[in-house]
Amino acid sequence: MARVTARVTQRAKQAGKGLRSAGRRGGLRRGGGAAGKKPGRSASAAKKTASKSKPRARQHTFIASHHRADAFEQGLRRYAHYRDLGIAGATSGMVRAHVIKMIPPCDPAEVSKRHFHDVEFQMVYVLKGWIKGEYEGAGVVTMREGSCWLQPPKIKHAVLDYSDDCELLEIIMPADFATVELE
Repeated sequence: MARVTARVTQRAKQAGKGLRSAGRRGGLRRGGGAAGKKPGRSASAAKKTASKSKPRARQHTFIASHHRADAFEQGLRRYAHYRDLGIAGATSGMVRAHVIKMIPPCDPAEVSKRHFHDVEFQMVYVLKGWIKGEYEGAGVVTMREGSCWLQPPKIKHAVLDYSDDCELLEIIMPADFATVELE
């Protein structure tokens, strides 16, 4: 028994854990198994059980999207056209990515409607031009070409203005989500 304990202690030290940690987490118990494991159960059996309880990863497929000027379509709002990059289909609905081309001229009366998106993740990157928005807790922010921002889930915001050449890359999880208008 002393040899086995010494090996456990040595392994714990090699892993950067002290003797005390090894005694609580990786120490031996009666029956020869590590603490927390059932007696007589092999490590491979424990791994098989653990892998069965993990949720299955979604299957992703390779997709490539190439720029075409005619690929932009009318979206949720009149002032924005969207070019879907095909990511939603390739990720089984886990992620959506699209390029948004803002339609000039900006009409603040139309674009400044406060809203939020019921998402888990939303990131926006400015490809061209600039866009000004108001974000709950952050105030008024102007993003320019090369700027990137993360919109936390359900953050209330409004577009205030944008340049005539404004184009954005937006990545959202999940692919299908609701937009809730507040005004």
